[in-house]
Amino acid sequence: MTVRKGVVVLTVAGLLGAAWTTAADAAPAKGTELRNSLDSLVRQEKFPAALVSVTGRGRTTSLVAGSSRLDRQVPVPRDGAVRAGSNTKTFTAVVVLQLVAEGKVELDAPIEKYLPGIVRGEDTDATKITIRHLLQHTSGLPNYTEHIGLQDLEKAQHRYFPNHELLAAALSHPAKFAPGTKWEYSNTNYLLAGMVIEKVTGRPIHEQITERVIKKAGLKNTYWPRVGDQTIQGRHPRAYATASVTTGKVIDVTEMDPSWAGAAGQLISTPSDLGKFFRVLLEGKLVPAAHLAEMRKTVDVPLSSGTKYGLGLMSNPLSCGGVYWGHGGDIPGFETRGGATEDGRTVGLAVTAVPGTFGDAVRGSKAVMATVDTAFCK
Repeated sequence: MTVRKGVVVLTVAGLLGAAWTTAADAAPAKGTELRNSLDSLVRQEKFPAALVSVTGRGRTTSLVAGSSRLDRQVPVPRDGAVRAGSNTKTFTAVVVLQLVAEGKVELDAPIEKYLPGIVRGEDTDATKITIRHLLQHTSGLPNYTEHIGLQDLEKAQHRYFPNHELLAAALSHPAKFAPGTKWEYSNTNYLLAGMVIEKVTGRPIHEQITERVIKKAGLKNTYWPRVGDQTIQGRHPRAYATASVTTGKVIDVTEMDPSWAGAAGQLISTPSDLGKFFRVLLEGKLVPAAHLAEMRKTVDVPLSSGTKYGLGLMSNPLSCGGVYWGHGGDIPGFETRGGATEDGRTVGLAVTAVPGTFGDAVRGSKAVMATVDTAFCK
C-alpha cells in the first residue's frame, strides 16, 4: 500500500544513535555483501530496523539489523511479523484466478456483471472495466487512498473505514483514463476485486483468503486481522511513520486500524512467509498452470527499470540474470519487498518505515531494492 504523496523527509540520525544490531550478530551469515547491505539500510538510510529471510540451496537464512524501538535498544526479532501492505493484492488476485478456474468469474467480463449498480462516477463506465483491468491496474479508477485523509495519519490511525466509504471517496473523483489505455496503480482496483470475491462466494474476503491461500500455501505466520484488531500478533518490531505532512512529526504506528487497506493491503505476515507464498504460487500449487500464465502476462510500468506488472504479480530483473516474481507493499510503518525465482530461491525483506520517513525517499527505495537484489544474487 503506497502512501508517499506529500511525505515530509525527517532526519533523525541523532535519535537513532548507536541503537542498532548488526546482521552478523543476529544469524548465521549468508554472505558479507548481504550483511553489509542490511546494515546500510539502518546506518545510511536511517530505517529503524530491517529484517530479511532468504531461502536457497536447501537452507534458510534470517538476518536483522537495527533496533525494534527508536527510544532504546531492543533486539529485532528474526523473521518478525510485519504489516504486508500491498503483498495482499497477490493473495486477492490468487482467489480471483481460482474463481476464474472454477467458472465463477470471467477475467474479461465487466465488473458491472458482478457488482451491478455499484461503480458509478464521472467518466466511469462499469460496463467497460473488466476484472482483468482491476487486477492489472489498467482500469483508470481513482485511488481512494489519496482521498481519505491518510496524510493526517494521527487522525486516521485508529479509525475504522467501511468499504462503502472507501469506494465513495474514490468515485467522487473522475476517472483517470479510459479502461485498458494506460497503467496506473490504484488501490480501488483491489477494493473492488475483494468485493467481487465476496459477492460471488457469498463469504467474507478474510475467510476466502485464509482458506484458499494462507492455509493452502502452508503459511504459519500470516493472517488477516479481524474487524477492530489494531495489533500485530506474534513477535514484531515497532513501526514508525510521518504523522502529518504539515508537522513532519514521526509517530509509532505499530497499533493501527488497517480497515482502509482491506483486500488491497490488510494482511500481516513475516518475511519468510511472504517468500514462501510467492514460491508456492510459482510452483503452481495455488492456481492451475493456465491461470498462473494469465497472472504472468505483464505490461510495462513507470516504476523501477525493467519492472513489469501482471495480474497482482510483478516481475523485477536481477543483476545476476533472470527475474524474480513478487509484489511488495508500503503501508504506514512498513515497507516489504521480495518474491521468488523460477528455481525456488526466495527473499522477504521488511523495513520498519516507508522510505522518506527518516531519510531520502528515492534513495531509501533504491537501497531496499538493491538489498533484495543482493539477497538473490550474492
